[in-house]
Amino acid sequence: MEERIKQQYDRWLSQPGMPADLADELNSIAGNEDAITDRFYRELEFGTGGLRGVIGAGTNRMNVYNIRKATQGLANYLNASDLPKKVAIGYDSRIKSDVFAKETAAVLAANGIKAYIYPRLEPTPALSWAVRYYGCGAGVCVTASHNPAKYNGYKVYGADGCQITLEVAAKILAAIEAVDCFAVQPADFDAALAEGKIEYSSEKCLDDFVDAVYAQRVGDGAGTADLKLVYTPLNGSGLECVKKLLAKLGVTHVTVVPEQEKPDGNFPTCPYPNPEIREAMQKGLELCDKVHPDLLLGTDPDCDRCGTAVPDGKGGYRLITGNEMGIILLDYICRTRKALGTMPEHPVAVTTIVSTDMATPVAAKYGVELRRTLTGFKFIGEQIGLLEAAGEADRYIFGFEESYGYLSGAHVRDKDAVNATLLVCEAAAWYAKQGMTLLDAINKLYAEFGCYRNALHSFAFEGESGMHTMDAIMKQLRQTPPTAIGGMAVESMVDYNTAGTGLPKANVLEFRLAGGAKLMVRPSGTEPKIKVYLSAVAPTEEAADAINDTLGKAASALLKA
Repeated sequence: MEERIKQQYDRWLSQPGMPADLADELNSIAGNEDAITDRFYRELEFGTGGLRGVIGAGTNRMNVYNIRKATQGLANYLNASDLPKKVAIGYDSRIKSDVFAKETAAVLAANGIKAYIYPRLEPTPALSWAVRYYGCGAGVCVTASHNPAKYNGYKVYGADGCQITLEVAAKILAAIEAVDCFAVQPADFDAALAEGKIEYSSEKCLDDFVDAVYAQRVGDGAGTADLKLVYTPLNGSGLECVKKLLAKLGVTHVTVVPEQEKPDGNFPTCPYPNPEIREAMQKGLELCDKVHPDLLLGTDPDCDRCGTAVPDGKGGYRLITGNEMGIILLDYICRTRKALGTMPEHPVAVTTIVSTDMATPVAAKYGVELRRTLTGFKFIGEQIGLLEAAGEADRYIFGFEESYGYLSGAHVRDKDAVNATLLVCEAAAWYAKQGMTLLDAINKLYAEFGCYRNALHSFAFEGESGMHTMDAIMKQLRQTPPTAIGGMAVESMVDYNTAGTGLPKANVLEFRLAGGAKLMVRPSGTEPKIKVYLSAVAPTEEAADAINDTLGKAASALLKA
């Protein structure tokens, strides 16, 4: 074990006033070099996604000391800027989310910065809303989104309600690095609350958020109230806002999955609470077999992602992928706004470089400019901000990413599963009037544009050695790029870590293959894994899926996983 790691461990172990759970954890790993190294070999990385890590003791864990350190850095950054000295704070159902949120408010109060904190857990998009609602200089949301229960995180938002840019993240990181986590002195939360240095966000703020989502209605709402839904918040923060929104839509036939209704950071029925995967939606699917709804909707713990299942025509239910729903909604919004005469001049839709290529021909059909950004909804939010700055916010009609994130308005600057609920219900009701389901909708679009099918493979690399392995893999792919993958010739390669892509540099490689297939390699910014995005287009779903199966096997060999 390196001496610096041992010194860090000893320093933490000797801190007076250490919370009992952290002290017990440190004592329990005495003499276990691997366990100590994993907790202290690095500090949690602060990037545009803020912090995210396993809850526990150490510099490489989520705990009150790292929350204090990050918040002190944020406070120093704000106090040295011309930004308003106000910060909005939200949190989800994860273990210690409420504790970390209050700790954040207490540190801000100690630095003369007013904190507006939601009095209970609420969706991440409601935090994005609160930032601009209160005219804040920044926002903080305590969440690890859809990660397993052992994780938590700390996402920082700018004054525009969007996750911070690369430039701002670098400035805040520099401020954080100058802070000793044990030297930060938070204010007493209750005393600061009584003095008005901390204020609970108002019920009006939340109601106005739901009203702003409701204002994003695309069509006339005909048939929406007739929908029958099963909904699961996956033991997260979506229940209150989603139910308020559905009530405004007149949807009364709503059955909530009972095992996943109440907030529970242990996520007992779905170890990986991500509506992208079938296991998380399984309880909802089982309930569908009894209730027979028109739609199953699932929102992740911080309610910024939305998953959907619809009747498959064979007595069961079929999950709609994030890319498929993105295409369904893009087509529905364009089709409806054209018909109603509400399409703006020079409309803009935004998606990411790893999202389906099918968006290109669909946007072209309706005369919509399609912009592609780096992975992460903050970059889609950034595009909305650029349009707004030019006085052209109304040009933005829709943004989506393959990982189940959707947004049709400029009311917030992050993906919004409450907004997605609105859009999915509207689209489902419109298609129902044509005697079609959303499955019929995507099949019709496949028949028109070709079957664009996508797949995602994740390869985990745990611990310190895992980070080095990931770096070595990316270096090897750059130095000796493959000439063929899965038997398909590589026709072109784009390294997004170089200049000339028109986008900020990013650790992403794109391989365009013969026949229109594509493979992209991207180390995750929040988890110790490399993600490989696969894309194929063919006359049938089966043929496109077969290509992706071949590419998936090739990817495993390529990454030597």
